[in-house]
Amino acid sequence: MSAYLVDSHCHLDRLDHDSFENGLAGAIQAALANGIQHMLCVCIDWENFPVVRDIARKFPQVSASVGIHPNETEGYDPTIDELVTAASSPEIVAIGETGLDYFRSEGDLEWQRERFRRHIIAAKEAKKPLIIHMREASEDTLRILREEGAAEAGGVMHCFAEDWEIAQQALDIGFYISLSGIVTFKNALALKEVARQVPLDKLLVETDSPYLAPVPNRGKMNQPAYTKLVAECIAELRQSSFEDIARATSQNYFNLFTSDSLHIRQSDKD
Repeated sequence: MSAYLVDSHCHLDRLDHDSFENGLAGAIQAALANGIQHMLCVCIDWENFPVVRDIARKFPQVSASVGIHPNETEGYDPTIDELVTAASSPEIVAIGETGLDYFRSEGDLEWQRERFRRHIIAAKEAKKPLIIHMREASEDTLRILREEGAAEAGGVMHCFAEDWEIAQQALDIGFYISLSGIVTFKNALALKEVARQVPLDKLLVETDSPYLAPVPNRGKMNQPAYTKLVAECIAELRQSSFEDIARATSQNYFNLFTSDSLHIRQSDKD
């Protein structure tokens, strides 16, 4: 298999499509031109789920998820059954993003924890892995993952930004660690150490675009094409080749999101 990359977490529906000559198709073409052959478009609210799903239906290089971001408070909060039903479509390969965020939300956050538990139950019922958002809530996030038996579904700690101790705990539950453009930031010293130590067979790469563009594009709109910059940084930190990082993280993606194996082109298997 020739080396290529997968952007394991992006929000194609939220890109500024006018920034590309051919709109969303132009963003996907830019990704392909940079060796990113597959993208997972992640849902964060129920109202926009049809848009996310339809992007995956339109573009064979894209898959999608269904879930409600922990900070979403305005829209509809689906039931377990509704999440499971939505996840039954073949282009939906994961439940999430879900999790806990104590940075942006204040007050009694039991509603966040209850929503998180519903997503975990739905993932186990749907037999789809979880995409976990965790910000300033690592203790509760990991505790709930353990309590709800999330290892049965498996999943990924997306846009990981904690230290090695927290990474080890997530790995012990059986979750993958996904690194975003944050790892390229000069002051992200603890995260750079995580990038060096995560077992290669548990590592994913992502952009979380349109947010968190990597150096040297920090502060600009992020896009899936920049996945390459994340992988190059990790390769340098690990004193590894770019090709090794690309091959491993792409294979890890398809190991986790098993229904996405249908998206591997025959030419990529040669």
